[in-house]
Amino acid sequence: MAGHSHWARIKRAKSVADARRGRVWSKLARAIIVAARSGGGDPEANLSLRYAIDAARDANMPKDTIERAIKKGTGELAGGVLEELVFEGYGPGGAAVLCVALTDNRNRTAPEIKKIFELNGGKLATPGSVSRMFTKRGVFVISAQQADEDTLTSIALDTVRAALEAANIKPESAEVSMVAAVSVTLQGEDAERMMKLIDALEDHDDTQNVYTNFEVSGEDAVRLSGG
Repeated sequence: MAGHSHWARIKRAKSVADARRGRVWSKLARAIIVAARSGGGDPEANLSLRYAIDAARDANMPKDTIERAIKKGTGELAGGVLEELVFEGYGPGGAAVLCVALTDNRNRTAPEIKKIFELNGGKLATPGSVSRMFTKRGVFVISAQQADEDTLTSIALDTVRAALEAANIKPESAEVSMVAAVSVTLQGEDAERMMKLIDALEDHDDTQNVYTNFEVSGEDAVRLSGG
């Protein structure tokens, strides 16, 4: 029975991995649909779509799945109508949180997100009270092993994405993000509770992105990452 038990554990682990991958692909497909719907199906002319496609490719999403998502967004294929909901709130220690969700049922999603805030020491805020702290920006995350700060500063003076590609530098991520004007530093229990809130929001099936203005010390960052 030991062999059976071992296989059962492997099968359970694979099931969990497949479920996580399926959930990631679902989120990425919805991002492609919305980007194509709002800006058209040509990634060369639609930066948000280009970033969404790149993220899907990085997650090993099949090409035909990506193409179907684009066609759903442009109306070439039938698909459920998705609505973007933006939840503004505050977490432990007063850190600001923006949670962006895509849903086909706001009456289901809204109370579920509200409950996640409440169960994790946060609360929803009035529309505009948090979003005014954030500005939409293109954000590239690049490993320090690929290029130093001076090199990146020089590249940034040119068209960023094309210049990075020409320099054979692949960003770890590239996206249109919401960047906070000011940050809040959290320590100890507040930092831990804030991380749990963010994790819970990101785990919700309808959540696409979570933005926040909190920072932690290097010591807390190591502790919270399990390092």
